[in-house]
Amino acid sequence: MRVLGIDPGTAITGYGVVEEVKGETQALAFGVIRTPANQPLPVRLQLIYRAVKELVTEWRPTAAAVEELFFSRNVRTAMGVGQARGVTLLALADAGLTVTEYTPLTVKQAVTGYGNADKAQVQEMVRLLLGLEEAPRPDDAADALAIAICHLNSARLTALHDVPSPPDGEQGRG
Repeated sequence: MRVLGIDPGTAITGYGVVEEVKGETQALAFGVIRTPANQPLPVRLQLIYRAVKELVTEWRPTAAAVEELFFSRNVRTAMGVGQARGVTLLALADAGLTVTEYTPLTVKQAVTGYGNADKAQVQEMVRLLLGLEEAPRPDDAADALAIAICHLNSARLTALHDVPSPPDGEQGRG
């Protein structure tokens, strides 16, 4: 399974592409989409939309995962993130991808084992889980990789849960 993880934002949108190969999780690509602060919001959103579409075309993920919007005290920031999430979700839906959304708490729990982990802890665990020489930078790229890893782990658990049980009377034989 190849997953595109997205950490949306108006100024910086993080992305990470991970794939599980023979039980190993590998980072194929990661980075950020930056939009110029001096551009009008519609232009910035269009840049995010187009960049996400290009990532899908280049990396051909089988699934996508996006961070859910968490409540923010700064309404202006929350609105901007919400708009960036909207165009990201639209680009992924236009590409025909199944999109799963995860809260920051769920992502941190899946990657570090601790839902209140800080940015440095997330970066270091992503580095270890993916066998990278250095922690992914900036934070937005590390967060996007963490979101993709979270989805791989979730999909793996779902697949295990969906395995049919042996017929009655056949358990324990082998």
